[in-house]
Amino acid sequence: MVPHLTTSLTGPLHELERLVLARRPEIERWFRARFAEHEVPFYSSVDLRNSGFKLAPVDTNLFPGGFNNLNPDFLPLCIHAAMSAIQKLCPDAQKLVLVPENHTRNLFYLQNVATLKRILEGAGLAVRIGSLIPDLAGPTEVEAAGGERLLLEPLKRRGNRVVLDGFDPCAVLLNNDLSGGVPALLQGLEQRVVPPLIAGWSTRRKTQHFTAYEGVAEDFAELLGIDPWFLNPVFSQCGQVNFAEKAGEDCLAANVEEVLAQVREKYDEHGITAAPFAIVKADAGTYGMGIMTVKGVDDVRNLNRKARNKMSVIKEGQPVTEVIIQEGVYTFEDVDGAVAEPVIYMIDQFVVGGFYRVHDARGKDENLNSPGMEFRPLAFETDCHSPDCAGAPGDPPNRFYTYGVVARLATLAAAVEIEEMAMRIDETASVAARA
Repeated sequence: MVPHLTTSLTGPLHELERLVLARRPEIERWFRARFAEHEVPFYSSVDLRNSGFKLAPVDTNLFPGGFNNLNPDFLPLCIHAAMSAIQKLCPDAQKLVLVPENHTRNLFYLQNVATLKRILEGAGLAVRIGSLIPDLAGPTEVEAAGGERLLLEPLKRRGNRVVLDGFDPCAVLLNNDLSGGVPALLQGLEQRVVPPLIAGWSTRRKTQHFTAYEGVAEDFAELLGIDPWFLNPVFSQCGQVNFAEKAGEDCLAANVEEVLAQVREKYDEHGITAAPFAIVKADAGTYGMGIMTVKGVDDVRNLNRKARNKMSVIKEGQPVTEVIIQEGVYTFEDVDGAVAEPVIYMIDQFVVGGFYRVHDARGKDENLNSPGMEFRPLAFETDCHSPDCAGAPGDPPNRFYTYGVVARLATLAAAVEIEEMAMRIDETASVAARA
C-alpha cells in the first residue's frame, strides 16, 4: 500500500483526490492484476505535477539518483521493497555489484549511492561498487556528502560475467543511465542486468514511455469513469532537429501549435481558464537538461543563441536531435512560498517515499529540475505511521495516496514500454537474420 505521508496541500480535497480515495479497494485490485502481467522495473522515480484539476507524470526515471533525498524514516520501507525485487531477480542472491554514474565530484550523487548500498545490504546482500570510469587504475575511495566513504572498484570482464577482485556477483544493478551508450563490458552477460540495457537513454525515448502511459491511463480512467486527460499529458514528437543550425524549426513549430491546440480544447471542455503552455525537451535524457517552456509558436521560432546552445546538447555532450513536445502541467503546490513538485520513489511495485523538488526562482509553469533547486523530504503523517491507515475514525485522509497511484501508473507504463522495446529489437534481429 501507499505510505501515509504529508503533502504541502492543506485545503479541501480536490475532486480527483476524492474519487481516488473513495475507490481504493478497486484500485488496489486493478494494480495487483496489472502488475502480475508485467515485469516491473527494479526501481524508478516519477516527477509529478499537480495543478488541482490535473495530476500527471511529466518524467519517469529508471535509474533514480536521489535516494539520499528521502526521509531516513523510509529506510525500512525501502529494504522490504528491495527484498521483493531481489527475490524476483535471483532468489538465492548473496552478492550484487552496483554500477554508478562516472561522475565522482557530485558528492550528493555519491550520497545516493551510499544510501542505495545501505538499502541493498539491509535486504541481505553483499554489495560492492563496480565503476565504469575508464581510467580507474584500482580500488579508489571517495567521500559522499554525508561523510560516508565508498570504495569504487574497476569492473572487469571474465568470460560472459562481470566481476570484481574476489567477488563474482549474482546480478548487476545499474545506477548509470547509459546516456553515452552501452559499454562493451556490459553486453552479452549471463548475469541479470537491471534495469535492462535497453532502458538506458542510448536506446530509450520519452515518447515511447508516454505512448505506453497513454494506454495505461486510458485503462485506469475507464475503471474510474473519468476523462484520461486528467492523468495524462498531451504530447507529440519532432524527430529531426538541430537547434544550433535552426534545422527542424517548422516541424517543432507545427507540433507545438498542435499540442497547444489540443490542450486549449481540453481547457475549454472542462471550464479551465488558465493559459495553456508546453514543455519542449530532449526525447532522450535526464538531469533537467535540454528543456524549455513555450507558450506559442513564436517561442520556438525566435530562440536566441544562448537558448539554442542550451537546447543543443544534454548529459555527456550528447547532441539533441529528437524532442518531445509535452503539455505543460501547472504546479499549484509550494513549500515555504517556493514553487514545488512531488517526486515519488518506487522499488519494484511499491511506493517507498518521496520528496518535493523546490525552486524559489521558478514559476508554476516552468521546469524545476534546474540549478538552484532544493529537495525537501516528505515525512510520515504524524497521526498515522502505517503504510495506509486512513479510514479509522479521526484519521486524516491520505492525500499522498493519489500521488502513489499516478506514480504506479507510470511505473506500470515503464514495464510495458520495456517489453515493447524488447519485442521490437527481437523482431529487427529476426528480420536481419533472415536477410
